[in-house]
Amino acid sequence: MKSALVCIVFSVSVLSAQTQTGEQMYQASCAQCHDAGVGRAPRREAFRDMSPERVLAAMETGEMITMGMRWPAEGRRSIAEFLTGKAFGTSLSTEPSPQAMCPPGGNDFSLTGPAWNGWGDNTSNTRFQDAATAGLTAAQVPRLKLKWAFGFPGELNANAHPTYAGGRVFVGSPGGKVYSLSAATGCIHWYVDAGAGVRSAVSIGKVGSVVAAFFGDGRANAWAVDAATGKQLWKTHVDDYPVARITGSPVFYDGKLYVPVASGEEATGGVPTYECCKFRGSLVALDAATGKQIWKTYTIDELAKPTKKNKIGTQLWAPSGAPIWSTPAIDAKLNIVYVTTGDNYSEPGTKTSDSFMALDLKTGKILWMRQMTANDAYTSACRLPDRTNCPDVDGPDFDFGASPILVTLRNGKRALLAGQKSGMVHALDPDKQGAILWQVRVGKGGTMGGVQWGSAVDQTNIYVAVSDIKRIMLNYTNTTDADPSQGGGMYALRLDNGERIWYTPPIPCGERKRCSPAQSAAVSAMPGVAFSGSMDGHLRAYSATNGAVIWDVDTERTYQTVNGVEGRGGSLDGPGPVIANGMVFANSGYTAAGGAPGNVLLAFSIDGK
Repeated sequence: MKSALVCIVFSVSVLSAQTQTGEQMYQASCAQCHDAGVGRAPRREAFRDMSPERVLAAMETGEMITMGMRWPAEGRRSIAEFLTGKAFGTSLSTEPSPQAMCPPGGNDFSLTGPAWNGWGDNTSNTRFQDAATAGLTAAQVPRLKLKWAFGFPGELNANAHPTYAGGRVFVGSPGGKVYSLSAATGCIHWYVDAGAGVRSAVSIGKVGSVVAAFFGDGRANAWAVDAATGKQLWKTHVDDYPVARITGSPVFYDGKLYVPVASGEEATGGVPTYECCKFRGSLVALDAATGKQIWKTYTIDELAKPTKKNKIGTQLWAPSGAPIWSTPAIDAKLNIVYVTTGDNYSEPGTKTSDSFMALDLKTGKILWMRQMTANDAYTSACRLPDRTNCPDVDGPDFDFGASPILVTLRNGKRALLAGQKSGMVHALDPDKQGAILWQVRVGKGGTMGGVQWGSAVDQTNIYVAVSDIKRIMLNYTNTTDADPSQGGGMYALRLDNGERIWYTPPIPCGERKRCSPAQSAAVSAMPGVAFSGSMDGHLRAYSATNGAVIWDVDTERTYQTVNGVEGRGGSLDGPGPVIANGMVFANSGYTAAGGAPGNVLLAFSIDGK
């Protein structure tokens, strides 16, 4: 098990672990190399002398993590038992223990008090918490200490954005469970099983006499549950495409829920025998009380049609893509909802990919759009050895993962901002059909480069973290690790003209394994401070005045969790921290692009434990 390289050939079309045995998963993903000992991979016979616990540890934290992250917990355990011929000493349970539950009688819930509601903290997506709601000052931030840690059982990632409301933290998990936790102690008020991974933030809103918690899942279902008890109110399937999913957070506004729809077809489209591609991104408006669809607007108005065949004779289709990965922003003044879109999956491209789009709140009619990168068609084949299904234009994959931010400038005018994977930060005029106000380059850009998941603003600045992950293709595999010498950095730019106020360079990884200095996670801010998580496992607080790091906590370690789950921290990516009522909440663990695994939600306060 000391091989530096593990030979595994993955297929994105394999069946899920729920429908396959350990032997079937091994044959599909591992046998090609381990049966023959290719590339110093241990031969299959060698595993018979090992315990399943040892093999599982290699898949979850060791040299085989590149394989392990492709399977859910049950699948990894099944493979380990098949290879060793032995059963685990203890069974896997993802159900919370009775000791993890809050004491009975504590289900009262109110929206009053401090809150960080949904992805952006508000419907403008500013990701900024005012002083009273934050309950912290810049001078107190260096005193933040761990108060409690909550573990997501059986997971390698903690990639769902927390929400704080009514003294509770609402958070999803890759395994599909959504939890309502006590913010004070981390005990579980309730949990629901969505049956598919939940990455979106939970949005809280009052519908009639009920306070509801809204979220989306990995099978394109939008949910509403009672925020007090977790009782399901409704569930609506918003898109029938097989790989459709909801990653951006649904936004609750004026009795409606606005749900962004993305897909996994950029990955499935990389398989040479796959007829790439037919998915179209969309925004769906639902009645928040019933889940009934009010309107649905596709980012591409025409259905895909056959175009040409690839070199092995597979029929290709277009147009496709332009998913909405991020959270919409609401413009109450103009009755508009803004979204940012992803790239195309096949060519010819469309004018709506890699764009800002403005839609009428009531009807879903597209009012205007502003494309930032034209002719950007890309699938995962473009970075793999077999490039059969890579479009001829070959990307550059400069789509938007960052949400649009709506702000009022000091002169009374308004701006709509978002960073892009191209490395550019854009400011548009929402009152002039998206006319460009300014554009500033902060990074080199790339498939996971530039600005990945979003920025934060205060009254004068936008705080921008730079990803610029450089991926290294692993020999004998179709997977990648991150280059530890590439990426990262933090900027403050003036909102009104994009002028650089300060720049803080990334901190090197040193000798840490599976480390990248890239700062891909969304930024969060409060008066005087901007928080940014890094792929190196560190959560840092920067002075809003000069960019100095005033607090730095290394989250990559083991934790004694309040729910008794074995906990460990890893890379910080995707969601940013949540600031409310004197506490800071952040997930730790993200294996994409060579990141370190982890499965914890961490709560910090100045009084600690």
